[in-house]
Amino acid sequence: MGDIIHLLPDSVANQIAAGEVIQRPASVIKELVENAVDAEAKRIDVVVVDAGKTSIQVIDDGKGMSETDARLAFERHATSKIRQASDLFALSTMGFRGEALASIAAVAQVELRTRQKESEIGTCVSIAASKVTEQEPVACAPGSSFLIKNLFFNIPARRKFLKSNQTELSNILQEFERVALVHPDIAFSLTHNDSTMLSLTPSSLRQRIVNIFGRKLNEQLLSVEVETTLVKLSGFVAKPEYARKKGAHQYFFVNGRYMKHPYFHKAVMEAFDQLIPTGEQVSYFLYFEVDPANIDVNIHPTKTEIKFENELAIWQIIIAAVKEALGRFNAVPTIDFDTEGRPDLPLFEENNLDVERPVTQVNPDFNPFKTQNSSSSPSYGRKDTDGGRYAPSHWEDLYQDAAPAEASPSFDHFSSVPDETPETGLYDGAADFSDKSTQHYQYKGRYIMTAVKSGLMIIDQQRAHIRVLFDRFLEQIRSHHGASQGLLFPEMIQLPPSEAVVLEHLQDELHALGFDLQSLGGGSYSLNAIPAGTEGLHAETLIRNIIDTAMEKGNGIGDEINNRLALALARNAAIVPGQVLSNDEMEALVDSLFACATPNYTPDGKVIITILEQDNIERLFR
Repeated sequence: MGDIIHLLPDSVANQIAAGEVIQRPASVIKELVENAVDAEAKRIDVVVVDAGKTSIQVIDDGKGMSETDARLAFERHATSKIRQASDLFALSTMGFRGEALASIAAVAQVELRTRQKESEIGTCVSIAASKVTEQEPVACAPGSSFLIKNLFFNIPARRKFLKSNQTELSNILQEFERVALVHPDIAFSLTHNDSTMLSLTPSSLRQRIVNIFGRKLNEQLLSVEVETTLVKLSGFVAKPEYARKKGAHQYFFVNGRYMKHPYFHKAVMEAFDQLIPTGEQVSYFLYFEVDPANIDVNIHPTKTEIKFENELAIWQIIIAAVKEALGRFNAVPTIDFDTEGRPDLPLFEENNLDVERPVTQVNPDFNPFKTQNSSSSPSYGRKDTDGGRYAPSHWEDLYQDAAPAEASPSFDHFSSVPDETPETGLYDGAADFSDKSTQHYQYKGRYIMTAVKSGLMIIDQQRAHIRVLFDRFLEQIRSHHGASQGLLFPEMIQLPPSEAVVLEHLQDELHALGFDLQSLGGGSYSLNAIPAGTEGLHAETLIRNIIDTAMEKGNGIGDEINNRLALALARNAAIVPGQVLSNDEMEALVDSLFACATPNYTPDGKVIITILEQDNIERLFR
């Protein structure tokens, strides 16, 4: 048997590396922008066309490269960041592996124009599929300009798996925001299809956060600042009252690098224990400065997962720092005993003879139900000469018309109940429901109970309402006849670019639902109308929850988007657990539920109806 192990060609090795480093256009922007930051650039401009599928250009005013470095930079493991293995534990730069440019050049057409400030002329290098096609001197500005065209042109299968332009652009914005948040001293701009989406000038950290996510976030932030021998922690956390179920802005950075750390996330949430409702999240922007020797950033190709040497100690520091911030800014409710400047109210003293006590006069003989002899004509009231009041006489006659027709309660409704399917324990929607019982009982403000022939039917009222509203909103979207309720005063909504992109993609569907949104530019929108039936809900929260759902689960096409929009709106407009319903309201809800095609389950597959069998009920009393 001959030798079977052989070395892969560089072109193949580069494509394998690109599969880990370059997964989508956002990965290209992340690598190039981080390189620009390492080059000490003071301004970085990103220009993308068709969400990066057609072209990506990153321009910086950094150090630039010499003619030799410009060519060598595209070789695998060619880097200026480290020289030996020990340098991995003393990193001060964003990149260090030397794989990014080689990986990009392996799957795209790349043109680099670069010049050092002390040089009079620059260099232009053109590479396609890891092969240098041209290198020549060129006149250009100091710094570097990378132009990436036709990403994955030589790997059709990889290009086919790219998502829609809206999804890819949303990912680009997220990567761009992560770099911009950690470098407020650098000017950034992002342009998509000749439209400027972000233009950030050098500013303070707080101002940079506000410039990206909107002015409303400024009033929510509490400053966090603590320094220990293990870590220096700084940044901001949001106030508890601004917690939300989804869409919170949550960022961790360590030594100028974005990271994901579920363990530290739990520490932040632990600090908010008992301050926010279960299942809700708060925004935070926390920056760690630690000794590079105490962390390992070389455990994942994207360098977003970082291992800390003293995670338990840092966990405790995070909890203490966040709690201190909440207490320092009085975010935690306290009992205020300060009476300075308050009005001095006199206290009653038993031995104070100067205080005149109020006197109450009472007629002890007054009885509103006391009757007396009267004439033959009925009298429904008599005047009490002492008190000047009218006391009822023969009061029983007032209520004779309101007396029930039968003195004893009737339980006939238990015999005329809807049929159901005993095999499944679920109600059979095809059965005749016209003779159902109209008597319902609400249990703990959450469940509606009514009798059926084989036992007790229990309905989750919130899930039932979600089912009803989902079908209603979905029909409105498909028919494009959603009824709108105009707002007396239009509401202003400010969205960050990453959310504004999603909203633009959902405009037609939102309009079909009944929303009237007008773009004012710069991520600002005027909400003039909402769908009928959602009055009383916070309109801005409604819009943001729909956007967050679309961002969280991605966006398909056609019915996929319609279903998600209808479900998001139904969840927000549905009655909440604990809401007390009258019998008429329960009756209307049950009628609407069984008018649905699938009353047994919510759109996301949760059970709405269950049957407690009569045999099981009787067994409980044996």
